[in-house]
Amino acid sequence: MDDNTMFQSRIDLSELVEVATHFQEEIGKVIVGQKDMIELMLVAMLADGHVLIEGVPGVAKTLMVKLMAKASSVKYSRVQFTPDLMPSDVTGTNVFNLSKSEFQFNAGPIFANMVLIDEINRAPAKTQSSLFEVMEERQVTIDGKSHAMAPPFVVFATQNPIEHEGTYRLPEAQLDRFLFKIEAGYPTPEEEELILMRSHARQSQNEVDAVNTVITGEQVIRFQKLVKEVQIEESLRKYIVQITAKTRNHSSIYLGASPRASINLMNAAKAYAAINGRDFVTPEDIRVVVKPVLQHRIQLTPEKELEGKTPSDILDGIIQSIDVPR
Repeated sequence: MDDNTMFQSRIDLSELVEVATHFQEEIGKVIVGQKDMIELMLVAMLADGHVLIEGVPGVAKTLMVKLMAKASSVKYSRVQFTPDLMPSDVTGTNVFNLSKSEFQFNAGPIFANMVLIDEINRAPAKTQSSLFEVMEERQVTIDGKSHAMAPPFVVFATQNPIEHEGTYRLPEAQLDRFLFKIEAGYPTPEEEELILMRSHARQSQNEVDAVNTVITGEQVIRFQKLVKEVQIEESLRKYIVQITAKTRNHSSIYLGASPRASINLMNAAKAYAAINGRDFVTPEDIRVVVKPVLQHRIQLTPEKELEGKTPSDILDGIIQSIDVPR
């Protein structure tokens, strides 16, 4: 295979790139900064994955998802997690219909294309576990009968840092079902000044109204199929395996990444390559998504946590320790 053939575009990504660029521009009308966060949330949607967004109150976690829903013409729902929320409040339940003398399924708010679960760590494990099946298998089973979710289906969940009072730690099995964990930080002083200026200029106008719809559900499904066709060389697949395997044999890590993490790394790298107009994955694509994919899947040893180390710190060392494929 000659060089021209190797780098010749095999799939047409022009529409995907155009829509992805327009999508990010629309969100940027309201959200100041956070360009990496917007890009990663778009990558997750195109990779058919779910996102956990962590940050203190007031850093626009919920607003970001609302704007994404406005920019996408898909069915959207929001569930506010609270300590007294029951699993059936999320997934739905069978209700007896007196007129028909039979049980009918009353679908819960999870039955949408884009679902915002606000403050997911406010609900106890029993309610959080109601998401296990639907996030992984795209279906809900009630009284032995399965109810499939209509594609596309993506869950965006927000949480406050677990040190805050009245929160519950998410089970490891549930964390593993999120493609990304994105940390929403504070804006810079310059960005915060721009936020104030825009807020003053809008006055009574709703922030969400400033965003136009740029992508349809049908386009999302079609783009997800295109992303799967993005090529990845054998050396890069081995590179991904090296990274995840290193988390399982690292002296600072108590719980390493699962094979699902390797699959997620590959899929996220494909989506990142696609929105940048490439139908092949590069090492840089993988390095960009390593932390969002892995930081919530690994657990550090108690000693390292006492030292103040974070999963991000350890992942930096792992990435630097592995030779980049050429």
